[in-house]
Amino acid sequence: MKNSDIKKEMISKELLKGSLKSIVLKLLSENNKMYGYEITQKVEEITGGRIKLTFGALYPILHKLETDGTVVTESEIMNGRVRIYYKLTKTGKNVAKEKVKELQEFIEMINILLKPGFSLEICRS
Repeated sequence: MKNSDIKKEMISKELLKGSLKSIVLKLLSENNKMYGYEITQKVEEITGGRIKLTFGALYPILHKLETDGTVVTESEIMNGRVRIYYKLTKTGKNVAKEKVKELQEFIEMINILLKPGFSLEICRS
């Protein structure tokens, strides 16, 4: 059986939950503006279907980012429907850099913790 024949498991929602804001900010920093469905599709495409964002997880984050002044929205009419785009503010660009760096550092620490031979010792006083 080849590696390409093995069905890849989806990443658990539990693991994704703490990283979702950073992922959204990273995508918005690489694209001038994006709408919700576009964000979900891009994440699915990049991850080969292993991460599928639900609107129930995505939109609360987008709304919080808007409330915080990290993103602004722009509305456009596309095929007779209103499409809301999200775009980083100047402050949002800095927040995105910070959050992405923070996530990268966290991933590095997790990689260290998961190395073979690493063990956690309980310190006794």
